[in-house]
Amino acid sequence: MGGALTVGVIVVGGYGVGPATADPVAAPATAGEAVQRLVDLSRQSEQLNQAALTAQADLDTKVTAAQAADAQAAAAAQTLDAARAEIKKFQPVIDRAANAAYTGSRANRLTALLASNSPQQLLDQMSTLALVGNRTNDQLSEYKKVSDAAAAAESAARSAADAAKAASAAADTVRNDLERKRSELQGSMAQVIAAWGQLSASDKAALAGSAFPPGFDRDTLLRGLVPNSGTSALAAGLTRIGDPYVWGATGPDQFDCSGLVQWAFKQVGMNVPRTSEQQSNFGTPVSKDELQPGDVVFFYPEISHVGIYAGNGLMLHASTFGVPVAVAPMSSTPFHSARRF
Repeated sequence: MGGALTVGVIVVGGYGVGPATADPVAAPATAGEAVQRLVDLSRQSEQLNQAALTAQADLDTKVTAAQAADAQAAAAAQTLDAARAEIKKFQPVIDRAANAAYTGSRANRLTALLASNSPQQLLDQMSTLALVGNRTNDQLSEYKKVSDAAAAAESAARSAADAAKAASAAADTVRNDLERKRSELQGSMAQVIAAWGQLSASDKAALAGSAFPPGFDRDTLLRGLVPNSGTSALAAGLTRIGDPYVWGATGPDQFDCSGLVQWAFKQVGMNVPRTSEQQSNFGTPVSKDELQPGDVVFFYPEISHVGIYAGNGLMLHASTFGVPVAVAPMSSTPFHSARRF
């Protein structure tokens, strides 16, 4: 069964990181090379993180579908059993009718006439024959109905069983894909941590940067805040400035990119999907030149990064390992699309 994505971590400098047993990364030749290596590896790990989260969501959906298919198959089997039980009730009548037709012993009006001793007896016998005939015909008609129902139930049960089997197989396929992505993410996380460990203290500080760009005015930005809106979600997200980036984290004090977006909107009563790809289909689309603070912005062709627009070409986001939650220029990341939740 699918559950929430979990990644085994160790702790270095307060950040969740990958396994300590990964192969070491060769020492970079220069400080600039070390920083660029970390940036590249972090980008790859973020892609894998979102891919693993998407696979988990897909697995959850398919497991739910498999459970529903199993329940439908069980219900169809019960219907089939009930239909077969109804057939059994009529079987004695069918057997007698078939036997009478085979032996030719079924009474008829001529037999009644020849065996009658009086007109009244003839009328009585003919009425009885009509009654028996009508009753048998009614029972045969009911038998046909339950027989047809049983045939339909059997077909439905077979289809439901096939659907349940297919749904289970689909879930198994996605489950295997998820485990592969998790394994890849673990290895990538370890490489990021190894590269980060090779940076000098000054390089780490430069990578982390500042929480706000020069001239950023949070109070002016949030003036006229609209409750239960994108701007109120932005305000909630801004309270997490400085929290660490951790793969697969959804708060309350550590986040990955889509986890921060989900958490911020949850604070204002909106249930937003978990992954950046899912979030890119939530709400309504908005063009880049019509962005307003609180809109959700997506990046890279495969939509592996997401943030909340903060006005003036800036966004709030959980960037990558080693960089706390911050407000940063959108221009540093390839823009894909935007949505208004």
